[in-house]
Amino acid sequence: MSLIQIKDLKIHYPIRSGFFNRVTDHVRAVDGINFEIEEGETYGLIGESGSGKSTTGKAIVGLEDATSGQIIYKGHDITKASERRKLKYNRDVQMIFQDSMSSLNPKKRIFDIIAEPIRNFESLSKEEEKKRVQELLDIVGMPSDALYKYPHEFSGGQRQRIGVARAVATKPKLIIADEPVSALDLSVQAQVLNFMKKIQKEYNISYLFISHDLGVVRHMCENLAIMHRGRLVEVGTREDIYHNPQHIYTKRLLAAIPKIDPKNREEHKAHRQAVEKEFLENQDKWYKNGRVYPLQQIGKSHFVALPQDKLEGGR
Repeated sequence: MSLIQIKDLKIHYPIRSGFFNRVTDHVRAVDGINFEIEEGETYGLIGESGSGKSTTGKAIVGLEDATSGQIIYKGHDITKASERRKLKYNRDVQMIFQDSMSSLNPKKRIFDIIAEPIRNFESLSKEEEKKRVQELLDIVGMPSDALYKYPHEFSGGQRQRIGVARAVATKPKLIIADEPVSALDLSVQAQVLNFMKKIQKEYNISYLFISHDLGVVRHMCENLAIMHRGRLVEVGTREDIYHNPQHIYTKRLLAAIPKIDPKNREEHKAHRQAVEKEFLENQDKWYKNGRVYPLQQIGKSHFVALPQDKLEGGR
């Protein structure tokens, strides 16, 4: 069963100019996208900076207003404020931000940072509150003495785990994870991702996992959508995307995944350069007037924004 559905979502920002500050055009940050997330699923939304993926996440959590389209949560369109209030949507949908330092109030102790969202929705005694916060810190592997420390006293990985604990504090149904490990070392990334998986299993949480790195999301997401220039260029299962990529932009992202084995580094470098060259030289074939083509179904779960000649001439 779908927990949330994104239907033809558009987020356009007006461009104003002239003496009268009139709207002359729009920046199409998100330009009509569709996907849905099942209960307990981790759905990946992948793209480079400026692709529109973070804007999509912010719209879902309520930090951006949709220009048009629908965000259907449990059968209700939460782009309407009345529906959002009625469903207590702000409790059910939380967010983990990329920059753990700027997302945690430096003047507050960890106890108050995690307890704040609980206080917004529940009335607990001081003892119950402390017990809940301690349980959350235990789940993400933080020591008990972390309660009364400040964010600057922790490493980046520890701060991100605190951010995960805060997001889970309200027992949400969906967490928007916006580049949650991109600022961390590889070993620390694995720790944070493992804690996120553990929490998902324990609380039956769904994730929208936003990232620019297909290597990071490989073991997190069952289904993925590749986003570029405000639109989806390829949608499919993990198998579809990693083993049968069709769009040149998807191939470019896959080629950017570093190879650890030194024997294959030169071969991988040559492949990456060839894909990059093809992407730069053939953009006019893959994009119509700079915009992504509509998605076409090419398999049971596989959709690609292929030009007509690619569909007719084979892939």
